[in-house]
Amino acid sequence: MANQNKIIITCAVTGSIHTPSMSPHLPVTAEQIATAAIEAAEAGAAVVHLHARNPADGRPDQSPEAFAPFLQVIKQRSNCVVNITTGGAATMSVEERVRPAKVFAPEVASLNMGSMNFALFPMLERFKTFQHDWEQPYLESSRDRIFRNTFGDIEHILRTCADNGTRFEIECYDIGHLYTLAHFVDLGLVKAPFFVQSVFGILGGIGTHPEDVAHMKRTADRLFGSDYHWSVLGAGRHQLPIATQAIALGGNVRVGLEDSLWIGKGKLARSSAEQVTKVRQIIEGLGASIATPDEARQILQLKGGDKVGF
Repeated sequence: MANQNKIIITCAVTGSIHTPSMSPHLPVTAEQIATAAIEAAEAGAAVVHLHARNPADGRPDQSPEAFAPFLQVIKQRSNCVVNITTGGAATMSVEERVRPAKVFAPEVASLNMGSMNFALFPMLERFKTFQHDWEQPYLESSRDRIFRNTFGDIEHILRTCADNGTRFEIECYDIGHLYTLAHFVDLGLVKAPFFVQSVFGILGGIGTHPEDVAHMKRTADRLFGSDYHWSVLGAGRHQLPIATQAIALGGNVRVGLEDSLWIGKGKLARSSAEQVTKVRQIIEGLGASIATPDEARQILQLKGGDKVGF
C-alpha cells in the first residue's frame, strides 16, 4: 500500500499555527475557508484538512458552530474528502478538540500520536507587529506549553469516533509516534489501512534532513508493511523539498497555508491552491499522477461523502 500508483495530495488551508498578521492570504472567515478548500480541490487536492477560526480576530475556534458553515458549502460545491482536525490548538482540552469530529462524522479526522513540545515562538523573530492582542502571547507562551495528547487522550478520541466510520490521518511528529500507533493497532483501536502523515520541521519534533525523512519511512515500513499509506508535510520553507523526496519514494504529500505561508524564498503564497498547483507540477514532472477524491476514497477505504454528518 505504501507504493501506490496514485499520489494523494492533502491540503491544510488554515490550521492553528499561523496568526492573521503573518499573511493577508490566511483564511479566517467561514467563507474564506470554504473558498480556499474548494480552490485547493480544483487545483488537485483530493483531501482538504480543516480547522476553524473566530471570524472577528482569527484565533483558533474548535466549536462545531464554527465548522458548520464552511463544511456545508464545501460539500455542496466539491467532491473532495473532508478531513476535520482533532488537534485544534494546543490551548484546548481533548474534549473540546474532538467535538467537531464527533458531531460531523467526517470521512477522515486528524489524530496526533503524542504529547510534545510544539514551539511557535521562533516565528516571533520574523513577525514583529500584530493586528490582534492574542497573537503575540499565543506564540510566546509556546515556550512553556505542551501539546497534550496522552495515551488516554488518543484512546478517548478513537473511542469517541469509533461509531462514526471515520478514518484517521495519523500525524506522527517523531519516530516514537509510529510506535504509539503500533500500540493502538495492537489494541485493535486502529484498523488498516493506516494513513500515516509524517510531520517534519516543527521545533519539538523530528528534523528536516533527508535522512530524517528516510528514517521515518523505513521505520513505518518495518512496523506496518503493506498496511499503511505514507504521506509527508514539511513545515515552512521545507514544504516542497520534503514533498519532492517523498514523491520520489512513492509517498503522498500535504501542503497548504497551515503548514507553510510561502511559495518561494521570501514570497508569500497567495493561496493554498497555489501550493497544490506547485506540488502537482512536481508530481507530474516526476512521472507520477495525482489521485482524484474518489480514488483517494478507494485507496484509504473511506466510507464515502454521502455518509458524513454535514
